[in-house]
Amino acid sequence: MSIEQIEYILDHYKSPRNYGRLLDPDISHEEGNPICGDVIRIDLELNNNRVNETRFTGKGCAISQASASILTEMIKGRDLDYVNSISSNKMLDALGMEISPIRLRCALLSLKVLRSALFGINTWPGEEDYISD
Repeated sequence: MSIEQIEYILDHYKSPRNYGRLLDPDISHEEGNPICGDVIRIDLELNNNRVNETRFTGKGCAISQASASILTEMIKGRDLDYVNSISSNKMLDALGMEISPIRLRCALLSLKVLRSALFGINTWPGEEDYISD
């Protein structure tokens, strides 16, 4: 892991983008990671099948908080088809650094919250491939 990758995560952790709450969101959802105690809440304002505005709040490690900041930047102004296409691999790529297996849930918590809020998908990102019908 390079210094630049660490600085990127720390920048999003120390100066998160889109941090706070929307006054009158169309959708709000909050979940936590029971393993480590990280919590993320995402508020969304939707308009014409697009994420018009988004904010997040939460507490936890640098990876979970930076991930939420990065994810809100990725989805702002985007249509819901794009939002639905964000896979665990795309989210991990956006973080710009390799995440150890023990920290995967920290890195993917915000994506889980988003997918639960918008699409009712309650599995952890990446686990849906392992669920049988």
